[in-house]
Amino acid sequence: MTGATVWLTGLPSAGKTTIARALAGRLRDEGRRAEVLDGDEIRTFLSAGLGFSRADRDTNVQRIGFVARLLAAHGVTVLVPVIAPYADSREAVRKRHLEHGTPYVEVHVATPLEVCAERDVKGLYARQAKGEISGLTGVDDPYEAPDAPDLRLAAHGRTVTESADAVYALLAGRGLL
Repeated sequence: MTGATVWLTGLPSAGKTTIARALAGRLRDEGRRAEVLDGDEIRTFLSAGLGFSRADRDTNVQRIGFVARLLAAHGVTVLVPVIAPYADSREAVRKRHLEHGTPYVEVHVATPLEVCAERDVKGLYARQAKGEISGLTGVDDPYEAPDAPDLRLAAHGRTVTESADAVYALLAGRGLL
């Protein structure tokens, strides 16, 4: 089986993890090996101790990219719902995959800030508005949206299934399923 890394980038509460989990379920139902490397879970285990400075965010992204590449090289479709706010950091992960001949696709879950703030799945936008936290990506810390992702997904205008189907179609079209 061919493995690949599918990097889902976007603002907090954009729907990255929800889409990744839905797609992973579909792939597993088809008998494919699929793993979700969720950004929050990775921060708890692999990147414990890192903060949210640019250097720490880059380190976190590179660690996740390394693990994703290893899994993908062994036939796993790795779904990576991680904000990864900096374009150069995401590009470094892409280059490392390509250097090793490991397929990599970037999906921009392009949910507008207003929709993300309304969803506020983890309460981050509300906490930032109250001054309890700072450095919220897309609000008072930068988010560099991809210029040319493999797929730009306006997930807020689709169901979760439709969004997962769009990523599935991308993978199928690239011969990665």
